[in-house]
Amino acid sequence: MKTQNYLFILAILLLGACSDKGDQPDAWGAFEATEVTVSAMANGKLVQFTVEEGELLDSGQMVGFVDTTDLYYKRLQAIDQRNATASRKSDLQAQIAILEQNRDNILIDKNRVENLLKAGAATQKQMDDITAGISVIDRQIAAVQSQFSGVEDQIGSISQQIAQINEAIKNAYIINPVSGTVLSKFAEPDEVAAFGKPLYKIADLREMTLRVYISGSQLPHVIIGQEVSVMYDKNENENTTTKGTVSWVSPSAEFTPKTIQTKEERVNLVYAVKVRVNNDGSMKIGMPGEIKLINP
Repeated sequence: MKTQNYLFILAILLLGACSDKGDQPDAWGAFEATEVTVSAMANGKLVQFTVEEGELLDSGQMVGFVDTTDLYYKRLQAIDQRNATASRKSDLQAQIAILEQNRDNILIDKNRVENLLKAGAATQKQMDDITAGISVIDRQIAAVQSQFSGVEDQIGSISQQIAQINEAIKNAYIINPVSGTVLSKFAEPDEVAAFGKPLYKIADLREMTLRVYISGSQLPHVIIGQEVSVMYDKNENENTTTKGTVSWVSPSAEFTPKTIQTKEERVNLVYAVKVRVNNDGSMKIGMPGEIKLINP
């Protein structure tokens, strides 16, 4: 009788142990999000900067701008220079028109002299003088045309400078690149910004990524696109459970991160897995999470 009682108690303990093991998660990790650090693209004073930590921003939203007064006057100066150069182009065109008209007049005289020469009423010297005059005008036209090409090049160069200034003015406006929540703010209005200086950090928290680590024996049971159960702390005694989708599996093994397991388990090789989870606002960056594989 005592032996039967002992076996009964042992069976209950074994069943309880198996039940506890079945409730254990298959992998542990922490939630993360794609964080984007927005930096200044221009040098100058932050005339306006309206970003606040915790604020929701839309993609393409203007959140501030750097002082562009110096760029504005440089642009005006370049435009005046281009207009002045363009006026030289008009002058050269007028000179070419006058020279071409003179050439046409001389050609008329040449035709007359040719007729007179045939009739013996003109000399060969007169014809030679007219021919030489035409040659001189042709050289003058070519000289002015060469100046015309140089002016065109100057106008093109100045136009490129204006385009560069316009781009610099455009970069002075701080445009939020992605929709998300401002995580950190690194600058304040009226501070001087430098090119590349971080201004704020933003991340889209509507969808979080839970990075977990699985063993080699679990690897065949995890595929991209697979649905899994995701659990995270609701309170001291309860977990919140939701669904997630495997979005990435590491192609190579690594040693288990120190923050995940005990020292003995850290010597094991594991594979990193990313699980995409819709966030209702309760998940935070760095919060621990667990997954359990859903059997088909």
